[in-house]
Amino acid sequence: MAVPQHRASKTRKRLRRTHFKLSVPGMVECPQCHEMKLSHRVCLHCGTYKRRQVVEQA
Repeated sequence: MAVPQHRASKTRKRLRRTHFKLSVPGMVECPQCHEMKLSHRVCLHCGTYKRRQVVEQA
């Protein structure tokens, strides 16, 4: 089991953890219904993609 020889400083610890963060998904507004959707995907509310109806809504 690894045991550190010296205590890691606050700065070194924080520098190591700078990459541990959540990323926000790329949300854009649907031009058809103006709801927020993931970019490059079909709108879940109106079923359009690139201003074309691709999914029939029930």
